[in-house]
Amino acid sequence: MKDDELLICDAVESDAPFIALVVAMALGGDEKHFLYEVFCKLSVMENSQYSYRNSMVAKVNGKNVAAIVAYDGALLHQLRKPLQEQIKAHLGHTMDIEDETSAGEYYIDSFAVLPQYRNRGIGRRLLMAMRDKVFSKGYERLGLIVDFDNPKAEQLYASMGFVRINETTFLGHKMWHMQVNKS
Repeated sequence: MKDDELLICDAVESDAPFIALVVAMALGGDEKHFLYEVFCKLSVMENSQYSYRNSMVAKVNGKNVAAIVAYDGALLHQLRKPLQEQIKAHLGHTMDIEDETSAGEYYIDSFAVLPQYRNRGIGRRLLMAMRDKVFSKGYERLGLIVDFDNPKAEQLYASMGFVRINETTFLGHKMWHMQVNKS
C-alpha cells in the first residue's frame, strides 16, 4: 500500500450498498446471495443490525474496500426485528436465526475485505479502529463469532487479543465465539 491512501471512518448513508455487500460476503456470498436485496434495504435503515450507522468502512484512494458492522449485543432483538420483517416480506416466511450475542458484549456482526485488497493489513487496521472506538465509548468487551473452517480469520483475531470463550452454532455452522476485553 505504498502509494495508496487508506482512510478508515464511520460509514455514511452513501456507503450503505457496500455495507450490504459486506454482510453478504460475511455470509459467504456476494450480490447473488438470496438475501442481498434484504441487506440493501436494511443497510439504509436507521435502526437495523446492518445499518450504515453501525458500520465503519476502509477506503483506499476513495474506494470502499472493507467494512465492519458492530453494535451493542443488548440491542440484538431490537435491531434484528427489521431483518425478520424484511425476510418475511422477501421470502414469505421468517427464518429461525440463533442469537449470536447478548448484553455485556459489543458485537462484530459482519466484517469483510474485498478479495483484491486482502493481505495488506487493511482488515487489521479496520478491526483496530472498531475496537478502539468501542472501548473509547466505555464498553468493556468486544466479541465476534468465526467459523471453525476459517482458521486464517481466527488467527487474525487471536493476534489482536481475541480469545475463544465457547463453541456455538450459527446458521448451521460450527463457530468459535471469541472476545477481547478492554483491560
